[in-house]
Amino acid sequence: MRIIPAIDIIEGKCVRLTKGDYSTQKTYNENPLEVAKSFEDAGIQYLHLVDLDGAKSKHIVNYSVLQEIANKTNLKIDFGGGLKSDEDLKIAFESGANQITGGSIAVTDPQKFESWIKTYGSERIILGADCKNKKIAINGWHKESDLEVTSFIQSFVGKNIKYVICTDISKDGMLEGPSFDLYSSIFEHTPTIKLIASGGISDIDEFPRLQELGCEGVILGKAIYENKISLKQIENWIVQNN
Repeated sequence: MRIIPAIDIIEGKCVRLTKGDYSTQKTYNENPLEVAKSFEDAGIQYLHLVDLDGAKSKHIVNYSVLQEIANKTNLKIDFGGGLKSDEDLKIAFESGANQITGGSIAVTDPQKFESWIKTYGSERIILGADCKNKKIAINGWHKESDLEVTSFIQSFVGKNIKYVICTDISKDGMLEGPSFDLYSSIFEHTPTIKLIASGGISDIDEFPRLQELGCEGVILGKAIYENKISLKQIENWIVQNN
C-alpha cells in the first residue's frame, strides 16, 4: 500500500482545512517545497498535491508550486483541484504531474472526463469520488449531488478507470480515523479498482487495516502536520512493508 502525504495549497502556502471548509484554514508552512523535500527525505515516493485556489476558481491556479516540486524532488505527484478543461490538464502535465485527479468534472461533464481517460490513459487519470453521507460532493465539496458513491465509481469502471481516491468528507481533518465501512462497501461492489483512502487518518495502526481491506494507497495530511504520525514512523512502515 502506497503512503501518499497531501499538500494543500492556498496562495502558494501549505495549508489544511477541516471538512473542506475554507474558514478553517490553517497554514502550516509558507514553503511547500520544503515540506515536499521532508517527505522525500523520509523515503516517501508519492505526493497528493491539491490546488485549493483552483478548486474555488474552477481552473488551475497553483501550477508554479507543482512545477517547483516536480523539478526539485523525485516525488511522483498526483495533482487535483479545479481541473475543468483540456488546457488545465495540459498545464498540469507539462508542469510535472504524473497523474491528475478529476472529481467535479466527472459529475458535471462525464463525457469530457471519459475523453481524458482515452487521451492520457487510465494510469494517469484518477477519479475523485469524495462523498458526504455516501453522496458525491462537487465544487470544492460545497455542493452535494444525487449520485451515490458506489454506483458513481461503478459507472466509471466500465470506462476503464483504474484509480479512485475516495474521501469521506465527514472524516476529513477530524483525526478520528478513516471510513473503514465505506471502503469495505466500495470493494464489495467494485473489487478490481485501485482504491486510495483519504480522510480521517489519525494513527499509523490504521494503515494495516486499510491494507487488509485492499486499499492501494492512503492519503494523509493533518495527521503529519499535527504530529499524530511522524515521518520516522512512516519511514519505518515503508521499510518494513517493501
